[in-house]
Amino acid sequence: MTEQAPQGVDPHIPNAARMYDYFLGGKDNFKADRDLGDMVLSVMPEVRDGTRENRAFIGRMVRYLCEQGVTQFLDLGSGLPTQENVHEVAHRHAPEARVVYVDNDPVVAAHGRALLADPNRVAMVHGDARRPEEILNDPEVRGLLDFSRPVAVLMMFILHFMPDEEDPQGFVAAYRDALAPGSYLAISHMGNDVATERAERIAAFYRQSGMPFTPRPGKEIAAFFGDFELIPPGLANGLAPAVWPFSDPDHPTIVDEETARMGYAGIARKP
Repeated sequence: MTEQAPQGVDPHIPNAARMYDYFLGGKDNFKADRDLGDMVLSVMPEVRDGTRENRAFIGRMVRYLCEQGVTQFLDLGSGLPTQENVHEVAHRHAPEARVVYVDNDPVVAAHGRALLADPNRVAMVHGDARRPEEILNDPEVRGLLDFSRPVAVLMMFILHFMPDEEDPQGFVAAYRDALAPGSYLAISHMGNDVATERAERIAAFYRQSGMPFTPRPGKEIAAFFGDFELIPPGLANGLAPAVWPFSDPDHPTIVDEETARMGYAGIARKP
């Protein structure tokens, strides 16, 4: 049976956002996404739990940023809408918060626009995070976010889908340069200096399916923050509550230590 896809979307090519949806148990994915997802699960079956933990981590991070007085969020590579989205968490702690989601997948953009019914506080933009000038000058982005005031830019598990030849260090620097003092940059990224063989096997699956995947060592990931000041304990290798001071001790990590330590995460403030 042929799967129906929106115009311009090839259901035979896997997509990171739809795979994320599959790992979370969602229905907005195609057979190609599930097939590649199953390959990843064959190497790392605990990735489903890890994906859910990542959602919980994002929620804790947004809460932390709201507590620092941040009321503007730019979520790059946001993925398909699911439970506990950035705007839902932000509005619980700062009702006036404004959130712009950006994703280059038209399926994601269509779903986001259909579900987001608060144009004065939330927007979904179809755009490519690798083109910071286009994103930062987009009318919808500018309509909600005031870059003369602090903004939190979120890049959660998207940079490892961007190979070095696309100059991720360069375009991340462009976002940093556009932010006012007191802004924050949050990044999570798969590393390859813990469980190196497993990381490379997963990367090979993605590449064989036509998707770039570049896990990086912690030193290269830390460079994305430039001269921003990392919030203690700095770039953390693992998402366990013992590592993150703003984690929820009532909801400890549910993935094993090695898997957790394959992921790096950090939040940094522009001085």
